[in-house]
Amino acid sequence: MAGMDEVGRGALAGPVSVGVVVVTAETPTAPVGVKDSKLVAAPVREALAPRVRRWAYTHGVGHAGPEEIDEFGIVAALRLAGMRALQQCGVVPDVVVLDGKHDWLTGRAAEEALFDLAPVPPWPDVAVPHVQTRIKADMTCSSVAAASILAKVERDARMIDLARTHPHYGWDVNKGYAAPEHRAALLDHGPCELHRRSWRLLGDEPVAPRRGADAGTATGGAATTDDVPEGDVLPDMGDDGSVKGKVS
Repeated sequence: MAGMDEVGRGALAGPVSVGVVVVTAETPTAPVGVKDSKLVAAPVREALAPRVRRWAYTHGVGHAGPEEIDEFGIVAALRLAGMRALQQCGVVPDVVVLDGKHDWLTGRAAEEALFDLAPVPPWPDVAVPHVQTRIKADMTCSSVAAASILAKVERDARMIDLARTHPHYGWDVNKGYAAPEHRAALLDHGPCELHRRSWRLLGDEPVAPRRGADAGTATGGAATTDDVPEGDVLPDMGDDGSVKGKVS
């Protein structure tokens, strides 16, 4: 079986990332301390990640970038990232346990979330196994919790690396979520190519045009929860505790 979880769904910038950890009947008990990545301090997560990789039968982390989120929508982007994670595993699990109550992996939720004129993503050539959704699976299923740790560690490392070339936004600290310094930088500098342009980045506040090397269009806006199709994934909470917008 495989546990799968996502991170970065509610961020304003950077990818959405999906981790998967495959275990078998012979896999021993998970390393001590494995639990939902949001409940584990960053240094502990980083120490746990290599132990999780050694413990798992196989594992993977897939990503979908901001341009894919803008083009296809957040639910389809989640599916893309999940399928890319499965590709890395080299096996087809009998079942995938997803955290939450929405099955965004099989394609049904992704297709429902697409608007009539939205393009269909080029799905990876990978078999998608049977999916079971479980609320609070990251608290009750070790493989799901382990997957969340791998995804969080890898995405955080990407955002820290991206912060070196985009220092205005404080991504080394806020990881692309809507922290106060990130919002202030958006007002001062506008969004860059790594922001999700289909999101309402500052709610109803205008976003200043980009300047200098970042010059370009700084428009775009996420749909509100009124635009979320029935059964779709609702906005989630960022690391700073704020509610994030929904991708149109």
